[in-house]
Amino acid sequence: MSGSRWNELPRLEARRPKEGALRRPSLFPEAPRRGMGGSQVVHNQGMESLTPIRVRYAETDAMGIVHHGSYPVWMELGRSDLLRQLGQSYAEWEAQGVRMTVGEIRVKYRAPAYYDEIVEVRTRIVGAGGRTIVFAYDISRDGARLAEGESVHLVTGSDGRARVLPDAMLTLVRGAL
Repeated sequence: MSGSRWNELPRLEARRPKEGALRRPSLFPEAPRRGMGGSQVVHNQGMESLTPIRVRYAETDAMGIVHHGSYPVWMELGRSDLLRQLGQSYAEWEAQGVRMTVGEIRVKYRAPAYYDEIVEVRTRIVGAGGRTIVFAYDISRDGARLAEGESVHLVTGSDGRARVLPDAMLTLVRGAL
């Protein structure tokens, strides 16, 4: 397009939440806040991690709104942080031949996030059995819930076949309930 015709196209403006908009209460209790230095464990009802994320330009669409596919990636960051803070990283589990295959993932979107905002992913374990682990997530910005979700992970070996979570790992994740 020529420069003059390009300037005639309508511009789409991203809508931001109105000041004083109604905020739904979180399923997760409030926790102390930290800067972008990393995640933290929050000790309330169960063990939780809080992972701050600055929204990157690549995670947004043409309107500057975070694409829905970014939320499961953020959930993965929260899940990895929580395991690390429990004392074993997911990489350590893999080195021992344990994998967590995603069996189900659910995300309920409540409000949009925008480029360059800081969002927080609160992650906790809500179920742990010999063959499955269930994580819950709350993604928010300044206390306003943007999305909530849950993921169910099936325990498998390096070969992809179902297996039972070793006792030490099961004790670790059940300790976070």
